[in-house]
Amino acid sequence: MNRDSSAIRQELLRLREQTETQATALDGDLRSLFEASRSSNADDEHDPEGSTIAFERAQLTAVLDAARQRLAELDVALRRVDDGSYGVCERCSRPIPTERLVARPSARTCVACASRR
Repeated sequence: MNRDSSAIRQELLRLREQTETQATALDGDLRSLFEASRSSNADDEHDPEGSTIAFERAQLTAVLDAARQRLAELDVALRRVDDGSYGVCERCSRPIPTERLVARPSARTCVACASRR
């Protein structure tokens, strides 16, 4: 592994750790919300004050799912660094521009191929 791939790997690991911490916190928040809703007999569906527990649960679930998806994408990016294919478009085999990789480190396609989806 060359110095550049080592630096990329370290950055991906940092992002993965950050995302994993976020997912763990979100999972805890979701569990707390489930516990709170079980111990409460409030009729949140008809409460005119703010959002419902069901809405909060759905919102937390969606954000947690997105964090888990990001973890999976970062794991794929780490494997691509290890096998030497990181930064190469999976569709056209051209280099993925550095700017795209900075903005989206787990990108597997170049901008042109991504826009064809």
